[in-house]
Amino acid sequence: MILSFLVILLPVGILANLLTSKIIYAVEHSSQILDSLKKFSEQMKQRFGFAIADDTTINEVGPFIRRIIPQILNITLNTISIIGVLYFVLYFMLIYSRTMEDKLYEYIPLKDSNVDLIANDIDTTVTASVIGIPLIALIQGVVGLIGYLFIGVSDPFLWFAITCITAMIPVVGAALAYVPLAIIFFAAGKNVQGIIMLAYGFGVIGLVDNLFRFILNKRLGNIHPLITVFGVIAGISMFGFIGLIFGPMLLSLFIVLLKVYSNEFFMKKRESKRAK
Repeated sequence: MILSFLVILLPVGILANLLTSKIIYAVEHSSQILDSLKKFSEQMKQRFGFAIADDTTINEVGPFIRRIIPQILNITLNTISIIGVLYFVLYFMLIYSRTMEDKLYEYIPLKDSNVDLIANDIDTTVTASVIGIPLIALIQGVVGLIGYLFIGVSDPFLWFAITCITAMIPVVGAALAYVPLAIIFFAAGKNVQGIIMLAYGFGVIGLVDNLFRFILNKRLGNIHPLITVFGVIAGISMFGFIGLIFGPMLLSLFIVLLKVYSNEFFMKKRESKRAK
């Protein structure tokens, strides 16, 4: 339990604290940020002939930030309570793990081979999700941080935290971090840095995601990437941030249960037909 705290909760807490300080600063200096956004939009319009947003839309940012603050606090409290319950359950699972396994084998109304199939699939999926998704996000964040320091990004450690978090979002991923950075460079007239940022983002950070995801999926259990993608999408919508782990696990378990159902029932029908 101490190891899980040091490996999982401590890094997440540091990243959350870093982002929270920036959010508090944004709320306290919302008027200054709105003025900066208006200047940024005007610069984009002068340089490229179009504005990202008009003044009316930008003025809605302040009320939007004030509306989402209670939601962020609510999500934070819910996450803390869920983590507390998970650690409570984890304690008893560690203490009575063998007893729980024996009872499950005894009470689950399936053949032992199918119970073993479910157990192996859960073990593989949990290992791949718990280790693979955060590890890939961390690797992308570190690779991104190296580029941010080299290119000269302002607040590189903040963008490192944003990269780590967005890297866990399916489909778009870390592009939610380096694409806005490139736009900021272009708006400031730093075209070379903007081009380097886009090239580094799509060519290096994006490649790291595809490369390490393939390697880790092979090493940790040969899980199909679509199971991870669709599982994360469904899991986040149902469970929130914890769905990063539960989503792929439930989708993979559903596929295994189809196999178990086939083994338990359809195989018997096929065997009876062959006997006739």
